[in-house]
Amino acid sequence: MEKKVDLTVNFAGLKLKNPVFTASGTCGYAEEMSDFMDISRLGGFITKSITLEKRDGNPVPRVVETDSGMLNAIGLANIGVERFIAEKIPVIKQFDTSFFVNIAGKTIEEYVSVAEKLAPLSEIAGLELNISCPNVKKGGITFGTDPKVVKQITSSVKKSIGKKILIVKLTPNVTDISEIASAAVDAGADALSMINTFTAMVIDIETRQTILANRTGGLSGPAIKPIAVYLTNKVYNEVAMPANIPILAGGGIKNTADAVEFIIAGATGITVGTASFVYPDSAVKIIEGIKKYCQQHKIPNISELTGSLK
Repeated sequence: MEKKVDLTVNFAGLKLKNPVFTASGTCGYAEEMSDFMDISRLGGFITKSITLEKRDGNPVPRVVETDSGMLNAIGLANIGVERFIAEKIPVIKQFDTSFFVNIAGKTIEEYVSVAEKLAPLSEIAGLELNISCPNVKKGGITFGTDPKVVKQITSSVKKSIGKKILIVKLTPNVTDISEIASAAVDAGADALSMINTFTAMVIDIETRQTILANRTGGLSGPAIKPIAVYLTNKVYNEVAMPANIPILAGGGIKNTADAVEFIIAGATGITVGTASFVYPDSAVKIIEGIKKYCQQHKIPNISELTGSLK
């Protein structure tokens, strides 16, 4: 007889059926993945980034495989918030899981405008703030690398969405990620999402040109997992645990062992991203794998595993 395991987690006051999410930007708006897995089995679904206006993204090529990973320079291509509300919210209604919308912009005002349009929608549990975008008012410096700007953007968006959950997604391209995490928490973040991709480059040695048209891209996949686990544990110990807020962690998760590793490091929830390009049903398989792991190790509740690193 199978031992019963409680996979539910308390995520910033919201009860989720399990800790497994899709990572933003990897599974579209949900309908793209519905032929490959049961979306309703997920603990949460994070959409690709949504901006105020439609964006075509960067020129091609904008994705390239690397050793144990991939680089992408999609450029936040999306249909814009108005079309998202009109066309995708009716689709989202079909699925029994908690939806979070990743939002992005060129200015704080753009972030707030997108947030204000999405906040009234009952189908949306919360927003994930993509602060890895260039701030056009600061000469293209990324929002997420300056603690003062992180406080400003987090506070502004939080005020505009009321009781909706605000997750701030941290970039690893900083000297001290805990400093950025603290700034987000101090400004009202309900949860932290980590990590976003590492800035990286691939060169074609025959042409002596970069393979990506954008020159650089974001590195994801198994290659970044050990760094992501370390950063998750660092932020858990230094920021999230003292503040009693959850971490949604990811970076190269491809199987159950990877997911459990992040949870032990301090994650309340985990995200599956790049693995979905190889095996589109990876996230659902990992849910089953976590359940079996807990049964084998006599862990009655998944929450007991969070931050249990010895």
